[in-house]
Amino acid sequence: MYAAVVRSFESGPKYEFFDTPKPSAKHEVLIDVLASGLHPRVRSQADGSHYTSTDELPLIPGIDGVGRLPDGRLVYFVATDSALGAFADKAVIDLRRSVPLPAHADPVLIAAAMNPAMSSWVTLRRRVQVQPGFKVLIMGATGNSGQMAVQIAKLLGASQVIAAGRDQERLHSLTAIGADVTVCLAGDPEAVAPRLGEAAAEVDIVIDYLWGKPAGLAMLPILTWRSDRSRLLTWIQIGSVAGADAVIPSAALRSANFQIIGSGQGSVTPAGYMAEFPVLIDAISDGKLTANPVVFPLSSVEAVWNAPTDSQQRIVFVPSV
Repeated sequence: MYAAVVRSFESGPKYEFFDTPKPSAKHEVLIDVLASGLHPRVRSQADGSHYTSTDELPLIPGIDGVGRLPDGRLVYFVATDSALGAFADKAVIDLRRSVPLPAHADPVLIAAAMNPAMSSWVTLRRRVQVQPGFKVLIMGATGNSGQMAVQIAKLLGASQVIAAGRDQERLHSLTAIGADVTVCLAGDPEAVAPRLGEAAAEVDIVIDYLWGKPAGLAMLPILTWRSDRSRLLTWIQIGSVAGADAVIPSAALRSANFQIIGSGQGSVTPAGYMAEFPVLIDAISDGKLTANPVVFPLSSVEAVWNAPTDSQQRIVFVPSV
């Protein structure tokens, strides 16, 4: 088979011939891969920087996708924990980590949307108890996952969605998909934090894809402006685009009913993720959540990997003709 293969964490994958993997366990099966998305998580997998990396090489990246089973059925799948992922003509999957697709599902759209959507979807359904009419701040709302989070929060009953990000033009576009308030984070983070605090003072939940300095600086202003500091504010750390570490003011934890949790692999069980997939797939397939996939043949992986990308689009690789 042909695959995108990483042989050094210092360089991206190359398209080359690779031995076809074989199922080796009871629930495994070899499938034809129809579509797989190039998510930020895939890039960190390919350079060995993700916290789940095992440093095993050679590596075929790709953490999920849509494939065809030997009997012809289409499934969405999460790749196994081996070094042989989804960026290939074929992949061995664990059937327990796959979900059948409805007949009207678009494989490319599912491959593009599931990964950026599942972070906020699983967070709001598994990591926190949302109340009807909850209010949410999304830090990093202009990225692909952040844009999905805006839509998902509204779909799950949020009465107010505050979208924060650096790109003013993209922020403006988020009002069409559910953002009620936008806050531009461009400029000096210390100057931005008070404005963000005033705008987001009454939220119940913060979904944070940024972390780093913007998160640490925003916590006290949000709590300071809050009308009732005894009302719980849950800050959920998902991504770290702005830095892996954040300085947490001790006063934030003492002066308010404030908790910081994370959401990701490990904080939610695999079974918990799998239980959410069918409903999420239906929401995507039914047009309740929108994505912007851009399709490339897998043979172009090297050129696409090194090209500038648009955070409002999601690259999806399909088999080369």
